[in-house]
Amino acid sequence: MADVKSRPLSPHLSIYKPTITMTMSIVHRITGIGLYAGTVLLAIWLIAAASGAQAFATVQSFIASPLGRIILLGYTWAIIHHALGGIRHFIWDTGAGLGPERMMLARLTLIGSLVITVGLWLFGYAVR
Repeated sequence: MADVKSRPLSPHLSIYKPTITMTMSIVHRITGIGLYAGTVLLAIWLIAAASGAQAFATVQSFIASPLGRIILLGYTWAIIHHALGGIRHFIWDTGAGLGPERMMLARLTLIGSLVITVGLWLFGYAVR
């Protein structure tokens, strides 16, 4: 039986360097996890709204706090980034965008999600 310590490491540890597409793939997974947590908070908000004025006021005061706003901002970004990442993967599933343009699509996912998130929040504060 071969000694485990003498076996080589996987090539990915020494050959591949991180790229924007690898990073966006990891971020896509992280935003998917974040969407679970944000959806739980959304459900809590809806349940509080259905439970009465006191419960809703309690939850609303948290959401209106600076920490609540940061969480909402992150949730907004996660939804948009995850959606744009899904569109990018759909483009790849059609066989398009797999050449050098794959890096551009990854950058557009990141830049687009940031621009759309900021735009939505600015619009929200403007109409408020």
